[in-house]
Amino acid sequence: MVLLALSWFALQRLIDILSVFAVDIDMSCNVLKTVCMIFNPSCKHKAVPCMFPEFILNGSNLKHVQEFKYLGHVLNDKLSDDDDIKHEIRCMFIRTNILLHHFGKCSILVKLSLFQSYCLCFYDIGLWCKYSSTVFKRMEACYN
Repeated sequence: MVLLALSWFALQRLIDILSVFAVDIDMSCNVLKTVCMIFNPSCKHKAVPCMFPEFILNGSNLKHVQEFKYLGHVLNDKLSDDDDIKHEIRCMFIRTNILLHHFGKCSILVKLSLFQSYCLCFYDIGLWCKYSSTVFKRMEACYN
């Protein structure tokens, strides 16, 4: 679950509401896995302070992070997709090496078909919008 708010107070209020309703439906929130991330504004003149009061869930302070993996995607506080692209590059190399290890003696057509179905999982790249050209060129080189 992701909670988004425009201010510290609003997010703390959402966390409080979550904890109340979690008790009602007999659900618990793991404070060791729950993290907070503050997104930096893209406009530099709208700078926000780097330090905020701790968010509290069920009497425990929540950890602030600059990067987090959510549903297989790497999110960071700069709203850059570079880390997610680097993660996809690593995954593509891993899947390709596994494929070559298990199916190394198969024909080229079989390998190509397996590569296209197993290694090219690009269903999420349509979401990438803010990335550096260097990282994207590395992705292209990995694909080639």
